[in-house]
Amino acid sequence: MTIGVALPAGSEFAGNAVDGFVALSSEAQVTGLGSVWFSQRGDVDALSIAAVVGSRVEGISIGTSVVPIYPRHPLVVASQANTAQAASHGRFTLGLGLGAPSLVEPGFGVDASRTIRHLREYLTVLGELAEHGTVDFAGETVVAKTLRPATVAGAETRPSIVVAAMGPQALRVTGELADGTLPYLAGPRTLSEFIVPTIAEAARAANRPTPRIVVALAAVVTDDVGRVRSKFAEQSAFYGRIPSYQAVLAREGVTDPTDLAVIGDESVLAAAIERYREAGATEIVLTSTAIDGEATRQRTWAAAAAHVGDSASFQAATSSASTQLAGERW
Repeated sequence: MTIGVALPAGSEFAGNAVDGFVALSSEAQVTGLGSVWFSQRGDVDALSIAAVVGSRVEGISIGTSVVPIYPRHPLVVASQANTAQAASHGRFTLGLGLGAPSLVEPGFGVDASRTIRHLREYLTVLGELAEHGTVDFAGETVVAKTLRPATVAGAETRPSIVVAAMGPQALRVTGELADGTLPYLAGPRTLSEFIVPTIAEAARAANRPTPRIVVALAAVVTDDVGRVRSKFAEQSAFYGRIPSYQAVLAREGVTDPTDLAVIGDESVLAAAIERYREAGATEIVLTSTAIDGEATRQRTWAAAAAHVGDSASFQAATSSASTQLAGERW
C-alpha cells in the first residue's frame, strides 16, 4: 500500500508559500512517503503548486486533493493538469471534487444544483480530450470546443483522474468515467460495504480497470490524544454541517468527524492503516498531520513511511489509465 500526505498538512507557512510546499514535498520524499497531495483552498492554487513541485522534487508522486469542478472549465483544468504531468514526467494525479453547493454557490455565483449531470459532462469532456486531443461537446451544463489540439509536449500519457465521490450517483459516474475515488471521512465499513463495491461495479460495467481507492484520512501520531482531538474537533466541525459529509458519516454510524480521526501512538496508526487496507483502500493520504506542530508532524510522517509499500506498485496504479489508453493524451 502506498501512503502519502496532504499539504499544507494543517498549518500555515511562515515564509513564502510556494517555497514551503517545495520544502515539505522534498521532506516527504526523503522521509520515504510515496506521494504528496495539494489541497485547493482559497489561497494557493493546487494545480500550479503541483507543476512547481513536480519539476523540482523527484522520486515522489503528486496529486491534487481536490480541485473543485466549479467554476473551472474542463478545458482549463485539462491544460493545467497536462502541464503538471509534463513537469513531473508522468507522476501527477488529477484529484477533482464536486464541492458543497452551500460553499460553491455563494462563493462563485454559480448554480450547483445539477452536480451529478455536471460531473458526468465534465468527465466526458476530459475523456474526449484524452482520447482525441480535441473536443466538440455541447451538454446541458458544459460546452467545450477546442480550436487547436489541446496537447502538451512531455505529457505523452494522461494523468490518472480520481474524484472525491462518496454518494451513490457520484460513485457510479466516477467508476464509469474516471480512474478512482478519493473519499474523506469515509470509515472502513463504509468503504467495504458501499464505496468499493459501488464504484467497482460501475467500472466493470464500463470495461474499465479496477478503480483506485485513495482514502484521505486525518491522522496524528501523538502521546497527548486529548489535546490533539480537541484541536481536530475545532478544525473539522464544519464538515458535520455539510449534507454530503453528514451522509458518509451516517453510513459509518458516527456523527462527529473526530470519531474517524486516527490520533494516538505509532501502533494506533499502524492498526488504522491495516483496517483501511482490508476495507479496500489502495492508497492512503494522511491529512491534518501538522495541526499539533512540526515535531508531531515529523513523528507522524516517520510512522507512516514505515508502512509505505513498494513504490513501483504506486507508479503502476497512477499510470493504469495510461497503460489502458496507450498513446493518448489531453
